Parts: sequence; C-alpha cells; structure tokens
Amino acid sequence: MSNVYGSLINGEWDNSGVQTPNINPSDISKTLGHMASATPVQVSDAVAAARAAQPGWEAVKLEEKKNILHAIGQELIDRCDEIGKILSSEEGKPFAEGRGETFRAGEFYQYYAAECLRQIGESAASVRPGINIEISREAIGVAGLITPWNFPIAIAAWKMGPALAYGNTVVLKPSEVTPATAHLLAEVLNKHLPRGVFNMVQGGGDVGAALSSGKIDAVSFTGSVSTGRKIAKAAIENMARIQCEMGSKNPIVIMDNADMNIAVDQSLHGAFGASGQKCTASSRLIVHEKVHDEFVEKLAKAAEAKKVGHALSEGTELGPVVSETQMNKILGYMDIAKEEGGELITGGTRLERDTEGYYLAPTIYTRTKNDMRVNREEIFGPMTCVQKVSSYEEGLEIANDTEFGLAASIITNNLKEAEHYKRNARYGSVLVNLATAGLDYHVPFGGRNSSSYGPREQGMHAKDFYTIMKTAYTNPG
Repeated sequence: MSNVYGSLINGEWDNSGVQTPNINPSDISKTLGHMASATPVQVSDAVAAARAAQPGWEAVKLEEKKNILHAIGQELIDRCDEIGKILSSEEGKPFAEGRGETFRAGEFYQYYAAECLRQIGESAASVRPGINIEISREAIGVAGLITPWNFPIAIAAWKMGPALAYGNTVVLKPSEVTPATAHLLAEVLNKHLPRGVFNMVQGGGDVGAALSSGKIDAVSFTGSVSTGRKIAKAAIENMARIQCEMGSKNPIVIMDNADMNIAVDQSLHGAFGASGQKCTASSRLIVHEKVHDEFVEKLAKAAEAKKVGHALSEGTELGPVVSETQMNKILGYMDIAKEEGGELITGGTRLERDTEGYYLAPTIYTRTKNDMRVNREEIFGPMTCVQKVSSYEEGLEIANDTEFGLAASIITNNLKEAEHYKRNARYGSVLVNLATAGLDYHVPFGGRNSSSYGPREQGMHAKDFYTIMKTAYTNPG
C-alpha cells in the first residue's frame, strides 16, 4: 500500500494536492503515511467520471452486478485481518473491532449483492378500462457519499452497497482522519468495478463542501449536525436528494426491577464500546432511585476493570480516542461536568501507557441533571452521565427530553413498561434489555429530529433513497 493516500478518479490514482500526516493515535510518534487532499478540479473530475459511467453501470445485467458486489464483499472478508490492522492503527479501536468492522463491511456488500436480484416492480389496474399500469424503480444517478472516521469502512459499505446495487455510480469522500482505510477500500472496489463507477476524493471539509454542492443527484452524509446542515443547504441548491445521519444523545432507562447484571453489562458496552466514539453511544444513564447506588457501584467497578491500551496490543478493550482534537474536546466536557455540579465516580483523566497516545479512562459522572450541557450535547467519547429518577414515567420523560432521537433503551423485567417504552420513546431505534445500538444490516437505521434527515439507511428500505419511481401506462389498443 502506498504511503500517500490520494484520490481515485475514473480508475486512476491522483496523489497531487497538499499532503497532511496520518498519525497513529496509539503511538503519536508514528506516522502511517500522508493524505493528499483533492482540489475542486479533482472533485469536479470525479463527478464527471461518475456521470459518464452511470448509464453503462445501470445497464449491466443484474446477475453480473450481483457477482461483482459479492466478490467485493468476499475480498473484504478474506482481507479483514490486513485491513482491520490498518483501520485500528489509524482510528484507534482495538484490533478485534477493526477486524470485525471490515468483516461486517464485506457482509454488507454481499447482502446488497443479493438485493440486486430483488428489484421487482408493481402492476396496478387503471381507473380507465383497458389501460395497464407498471410501477418501477430506476437509479437516481450519481451519489456523493460523505463518511465519518469512527466506522470508516462499515458506514461506507452500507451507503455504497445499495447505491451500486440499484445502478448508481459513486463519488466517496471519506474522513480525512482515516485515509489509509479508505485507500485500501478503494483498491478493492477499483479492482472489481468498471472505470468511473466508483471514485474517491480524499480531504477535509472543503472537499466535502465541493462535492455536496457539485452536479450530483444525491448526497448521503454521516457526521455532525452542524456539518449536516451545511451539506443539506448546499445540496438543495442543485435539488439533489439528501440523506443525513447526524448527532445523538442516547439514553438507557434502568428500572428498579431490572436484572442488574444485564443493566451493568449493557450500559458498559453502550457507553464505552468503541471508546464512546459512535453515534449510538449510551451517554445518558437514567436510573431508578431504588437501584441507583448499587448500579453505579457495579458499573464503576466494571469500567475500572476495562483494559485501555494500544489498539494492536493483545487484550486491549478500549483503544485511544482518534485524535488530539477529539481528546481535548472530551477532556473539556469532563471539566464542564464538574463545573455543572456532577460528581466524578471514576475516570476523568488522560492515561499514560508504554507509547504516548490519546488514551482516556472510562469516565462516569453522577448527580447530573438533564439540563446540563453534558446531557444535552454529544460528547463522542468514553464518558457517560447518570441521572436519578423516581418512576418509569419520569425516566421516559427525561429520555425524550432532547433535540436528538437516534436510539433509546430500557432495562426492565416489566413487560408493560417495555411495550409502553417501545411505543412512546421518540427515537428511530428502541431497544429492550440491550445497549443502544444499530447493528443489523437488513433492517432500517436512522433517527428522528436532529439525529436524521431523509430516508432510512440499510436493508431493503435503502432503495427509497437510491432509486426514483416511474409510473408507466400502456394502452394495448
């Protein structure tokens, strides 16, 4: 693999552009390579290549499309150790998670390979005698995909899989924080797809802005609310279709009848999995007063037992956060929690390890209120805040008191509470006796309010974004 991670345009690599180092967050003395940022001209060229290739790709026979996407998925699965190691080295998640993410990305492509053959239309009777009606779906055209650093290969897969399966061509703008993973992914796609069907432009926010305001037909974005709003505003100028997955502030409500082992295990996983750097992180723990103290004590003990270390070290359960900027932001929220009156139970510090990296201890604050900034704003790190409530009704009310609405969980042994919560928690995903998450590739994923805008991602519902419907009338005569 090249040490310069550039752009792929119409099947050719272009490493020109300003280069920035790609730092290993587990060992900041190590540089993995350099990213070459795309210019506005390169972005325009990538869109033009995708536009030229789109009619030919849409016309490819379904069986051939299926075989191509399946082969892409199989290569990712076969190379999951190699690619997972690079992913973990530049993003910071433990190798097991990096490998698992790459494997799952391969499964996404194989799922959408099968979806290639599920493109079945509808027929309808007309109100006019003797007229036949057919309803079909066609590709939307050229899709611009802007993906984040926290799941750099999986999120790209669940956007790109359906885009390609339904006959679209793609311009991918991956995060500038994980360019090496993007480079490896592009190598795989370029090997299997016709020229111009897949293009990639590396770079930061200026590249994303150029892509979203370009001559494309659809923009799918995952990232922050503020960036999502900018991208949507730019895309609508060209009447492009828009899909945004953005921020969150996900709650777990823990009731007095909850199985305490489940409550602790799921909260631990939800709050600190991926070092809390995921949109589904359980950053608000809303706990019934009758079990509050027991829960906090056990959760703190479990958090302190987590092994924080180098992403590639055996036994590491939490790697470093992704960058110095991200680390300082999280440390800043820890200071805010103290200033707002929260009580630090465990963590709250940067950690020293054998190599200098962006290591943070799993952190828990109690005595927090829902109007505190740490319970209103997305932190995106290994930090969670506990709130005490006296009833199910109060827990539900606090869970819904947020501008977001991605994922919400309840831990309870009461069926009535579970069913009521599923109906009344105002979130895109609701879970019972599980951590907040969204893991299955065959069902829709997305949120409400500021968490999401546009049609759902994943599963067969992805066609609602990546296709346009056509109604055809025939008079047989």
